[in-house]
Amino acid sequence: MNVELAKYTHAFDGISKYIQPYLNICKPKVVLMLVLTAWVGIILAPESGRSIWLQLAALLGIGLVSASAAAINHILDRAKDKHMVRTRHRPMVQEQLSVQQAYIFAFVIGILGSVLLLAYSNLLCAFLTVLALFGYAVVYTVFLKRSTPQNIVIGGLAGAMPPLLGWVSETSAMSAEPWLLVMIIFTWTPPHFWALAIARKQDYERANVPMLPVTHGVHFTKLCMLIYTILLSLVCILPYLINMSGIFYLAISCFLNARFLQKVTFLYFESKSESAMQVFRFSISYLLLLFSALFIDKLLF
Repeated sequence: MNVELAKYTHAFDGISKYIQPYLNICKPKVVLMLVLTAWVGIILAPESGRSIWLQLAALLGIGLVSASAAAINHILDRAKDKHMVRTRHRPMVQEQLSVQQAYIFAFVIGILGSVLLLAYSNLLCAFLTVLALFGYAVVYTVFLKRSTPQNIVIGGLAGAMPPLLGWVSETSAMSAEPWLLVMIIFTWTPPHFWALAIARKQDYERANVPMLPVTHGVHFTKLCMLIYTILLSLVCILPYLINMSGIFYLAISCFLNARFLQKVTFLYFESKSESAMQVFRFSISYLLLLFSALFIDKLLF
């Protein structure tokens, strides 16, 4: 019995070791966050009569296309990733996958996600999702990231699209309301990534990536973070002002934004890189809690 168990355990470990590099290049935590924000877009959209299974199929399609974009990003960034402490253990740097294997995998899951969206959502949603993939994997990774310190600001639009994608998957039409959710993520992105860029400034210098702290200095970056965080606090009020959400969301939003602003203000007067990482980690929890508040407000209030 123990021999049989050991045999199955060994086989499972072998399969897991084979699958893990493919999973890692998908950036599963990031994709999960994108899918969550897309789900909020679905929940906030007008009633469409679509079943939960169709909604889940659309979310799976959005997730697969997002994972494809992440995989392409890993492939294209592999040369720079080897110079950075944060990324030098990625599968492409460690040559756990060949470039051909990674491209085939990215292509397959991208096509599969697009087919799911065409079959179980609509053409507009599929088009916008593929457009977001192109924006992140090509426009941001190939051009913006390597050429301008505003890479995060401009390229952040691709990562801010999922709430709109979720909304469009339900309604088959563009509306002003989901663009407010896009604006929230778009405004959140710079202080989120610039906090990481401050903490990992030497990494970006070694990799020759023109992040704002590298090109304009840490103090200027902190000032920009402070401005964007104030702007974010104002943008977050808009869903409540247009009756897209209720008092529960407003209360949670005000608390989270006050806390975010407090941390960024502290960072502005602080010189330790540990404080920047604290802001970065909090910003992830911030976005998850903010969109969870939108979700709960819609379902329960």
